Amino acid sequence: MAISAESEARKALARLKRALSKARRELQSVEDAVVRAEGQDFPRGLYEEADEELSRLLEFTEEEGRRLQAKVLESGGLEPGRIPGTSPKGEG
Repeated sequence: MAISAESEARKALARLKRALSKARRELQSVEDAVVRAEGQDFPRGLYEEADEELSRLLEFTEEEGRRLQAKVLESGGLEPGRIPGTSPKGEG
């Protein structure tokens, strides 16, 4: 990966992570409002499923960030784990 492409990928991933975090907060706000409006008729399961989907997408951004970091380190001749906080997946 070229340096500028690496930087662009990291920035895009960070934007996606922020957007997903904001989406979870907004979903909670919608849930709170709909609960007040609908009471017992509130479709709790649907909101839980939506939150789980967003959570999975956030997990994806974490995994992809680790993968990209490892690729950058390897292309620079470093192995993950040689720099603090970069242990390979499944370790540390």
